[in-house]
Amino acid sequence: MSTIHHTLLVLSGKGGVGKSTVATQLALGLVEKGFKVGLLDIDLCGPSIPRMLGVETADILSCSEGWVPVYKYGEKLAIMSIGFVLEKKTDAVIWRGPKKTGMIQKFVTDVRWKELDYLIVDTPPGTSDEHLAIVEALKEKNVDGAVLVTTPQGVAISDVRREANFCEKVGLRTVGIVENMSGYVCPHCAECTNVFATGGGEKLAEALHIPFLGRLPIDPEFGNSVGEGKNFLEEHSDSTTAQQIRAIINNIIGDEQEHNEEEEEEQQ
Repeated sequence: MSTIHHTLLVLSGKGGVGKSTVATQLALGLVEKGFKVGLLDIDLCGPSIPRMLGVETADILSCSEGWVPVYKYGEKLAIMSIGFVLEKKTDAVIWRGPKKTGMIQKFVTDVRWKELDYLIVDTPPGTSDEHLAIVEALKEKNVDGAVLVTTPQGVAISDVRREANFCEKVGLRTVGIVENMSGYVCPHCAECTNVFATGGGEKLAEALHIPFLGRLPIDPEFGNSVGEGKNFLEEHSDSTTAQQIRAIINNIIGDEQEHNEEEEEEQQ
């Protein structure tokens, strides 16, 4: 883990807000920019990352340093998930807290990650065992912070507010908020219509005094690509949604650079 330069956790207070989708697109977008990226899936009871990246039939190998992650795009993207070690892909993971904690610790210490520019950690919803375990496992690893994912609706916003409170209590910096499923992109004319609410994530970011990273719409082409394990940024490179994903990544990278500069000034 000492060869990983930046680590970002992707969190949500509620399931079904597209957190894993956002984590996947962050990883793919960073690879597109030329970075070496790792994607760690610690959603032990619902590992969806392998399918979203089209590698659900892959198996991990072992070496003297531990598990070898599954790679895509040469070795530009390293992927680790409990989904790779299940005997059957449909097996339920029915574990108590200590076993979950042990597996997450193993993902951190017993995986040969090699040198990475970014490690993206996809977490399950909520603020439970898995979240405490990953924060504890990474406490000596200089975690950059957390990206919070919400939808515009009031219930989801209330839950992500609790997630922000969790970050504050465990000393985890909040990099910013992404508002997902904000508007609907027509597959025929590409116009984005606010079928539901919009702007809730941005208002929450303002209220909590944390950066608003951007919003992503409900886009049928986007959903199809993710569900089929295809790279949306490659297949629909010029789409508005792809541009919004890249803008979010640019905001994250810019925030990281600014934060690092502030830390260097404080040390001086």
